[in-house]
Formats: sequence, C-alpha cells, structure tokens
Amino acid sequence: MNAPISSFAPGLMAETSAARVSVAAPVARWSLRARDGLAALGDTLGLVLPPRIGQRAAAGEVQVICLGPDEWTLHAPEALAPRIEAGFAALYATHPHSLVNVSGRELSLVLEGPRAAELLTLGCARDIDSIAPGEGRRTNFDGVTVLLWRDGPTRFRMDVWHSFVPHVFHLLDTGCRELAAEPL
Repeated sequence: MNAPISSFAPGLMAETSAARVSVAAPVARWSLRARDGLAALGDTLGLVLPPRIGQRAAAGEVQVICLGPDEWTLHAPEALAPRIEAGFAALYATHPHSLVNVSGRELSLVLEGPRAAELLTLGCARDIDSIAPGEGRRTNFDGVTVLLWRDGPTRFRMDVWHSFVPHVFHLLDTGCRELAAEPL
C-alpha cells in the first residue's frame, strides 16, 4: 500500500455553530476500472458493485461508489488491503480489470453540522440537496476535483488530494466562520 504523505493528522480542524470540519482516519483506497465480470469483482468485496453513477454500496466497513459506467472508488480499513488486493489479483486472468491503490493520494475531510450542506455551496456549483443521503458524486470545489460522499442529511465526506487540502481547508474554515456569524 502507498505510504500516506499527509501532514494532516486525523481530528478536528474547524468548528462553529454552523458546521465542523475534521480529517477522517486514514483508509485504504482504490480506483477500480472494469467493463465485464462485475458480479465476480463485487463478490470479492462481498457486495454488488453499484451500477448507477453516484450510487454507493457497502459490506461491513468496505464502501464503494460508482463514478462512471466502468469506474468505482473503494474505501476499506487499511487492515483489509492485502486481502482485497489478493482477491482481485486472483480474478485478473478471467475478469480483466484495473485496481490501483490510491491510498497515498488523498485524505477525507468530514463536514457535519446544521449548515454543512450550505458550507459546501461556498465552493461547489452543484445543487448539494440533489445528492441524497447514501449517495455521492465526483465534483469540483473551487476548481479542485473532489469526491463527495453524503453520509446523512447533515454529514458529508470529501476526498481531497493531499496537495489541495490546505486550499480547500482554508475555504471551509472561512465558510464555517462566515456562516456562524450570519443571523438566522
């Protein structure tokens, strides 16, 4: 697995009455590309690969989101990485695919609180309310490509490449303070 290069430790980064922003604990991450044999690939994870863009699936602590007709992102506890990679490697001869470990590329920010969805609109042109809880989207946040997971009505995870975290965090921190200062 790739070594994490982040200087951001898991924990709280910003908090106001509007929202909280924190760095999530590290997870193993993969980019999966495949056109055929999707059932067998999903069986390796103990789930059915979601067929619709934005749709998510989970089996225990393994989570998958569909990003395109033949593209998924996988998250799992780091301890499961060797088993998952071995399972996919065993299928390669009969079910060609590309599974790339991207664990060292990015981290997840957790945004939660009563105005978390509104906080996201400060940098995201997408209609955040159109993303139902339990779904997600690849989108842009102030010009930065991010993966947005909506875990609940007021809870989101944003996968951000390490090099963009300072920029994204600065915007989110400023937004938290601005939203908290606004009269309701």
